[in-house]
Amino acid sequence: MTIDWTHFTPWSAAIGGALVGLGAAMMVLLNGRIAGVSGVLGGLLRPTREDAPWRIAFVAGLVLAPAAYLVAAHLPEIVVATPYPVLILAGFLVGIGTRYGSGCTSGHGICGISRLSPRALVATACFMATGFATVYAVRHLLA
Repeated sequence: MTIDWTHFTPWSAAIGGALVGLGAAMMVLLNGRIAGVSGVLGGLLRPTREDAPWRIAFVAGLVLAPAAYLVAAHLPEIVVATPYPVLILAGFLVGIGTRYGSGCTSGHGICGISRLSPRALVATACFMATGFATVYAVRHLLA
């Protein structure tokens, strides 16, 4: 994946980040829930009657928002050069990691850090360090 720096728009990225932060803040202030995707999805695996509607609406928003954007704007072509078995294995490992880490990157990185949760600060530092090390290894040591 490469970034097209000629067409990079930092304002849209900043506005998108502000909207994600606003959504996470509204979720915790109005609903008393953390907007971590793994927790929302995990709750759908064993739903309760009063809990299921907002979880379904949350997941529907994750699916429908990009679809609505697709109607309004042209999306760049997405090219995935990784074989499906590797993607499936990666998804499986991410799922295991979210269970052991008590949350996903969105839950810890956005919602946890904004609440100054020590566990979220450590988890996010681990996510970032692992990401940096992986990119370095793949691009410089294995290339």
